[in-house]
Amino acid sequence: MKTKLITREGFNKLKKEHDFLWNERRPEVTKIVTWAASLGDRSENADYTFNKRLLRQIDRRVRFLRKLLPELTIVDYSPQQDGKVFFGAWVEIENEAGEMKKFRIVGPEEIYGDEVKNYISIDSPMARALLKKEVDDEFVVRTPSGDKVWFINSIEYKIDA
Repeated sequence: MKTKLITREGFNKLKKEHDFLWNERRPEVTKIVTWAASLGDRSENADYTFNKRLLRQIDRRVRFLRKLLPELTIVDYSPQQDGKVFFGAWVEIENEAGEMKKFRIVGPEEIYGDEVKNYISIDSPMARALLKKEVDDEFVVRTPSGDKVWFINSIEYKIDA
């Protein structure tokens, strides 16, 4: 089961997407569908069929967001988190081969999209292994190809303004 946690930034992004789809995008597409329907024969009307399909996609996403948003718990930064890995942390890790990775631990609904590079879900094995660890701690992640050992180089919390 997916964790129902989200950062404030992630929640605001989903809310903004909902508001855009409902208040701007849907009315635009509805106007096009109404106009295309007024032209008569809908069976060969590409404007009508394309935009009708688009309207269904918008409605599906809006329904999904309306169901999801009230279920989410927003997790804001707390000074008590400093020094340890918790939800919302930016973590830099390194393995014995010197390979480094830097990512942010976020809710499962935040890891999709182009602008979320370097985000991993709190539900991932890597994030689970990292929780409550400190800088210079060593931790093990179980992978299909065996256990991997990593070290924590830095933990950072960027406070959303």
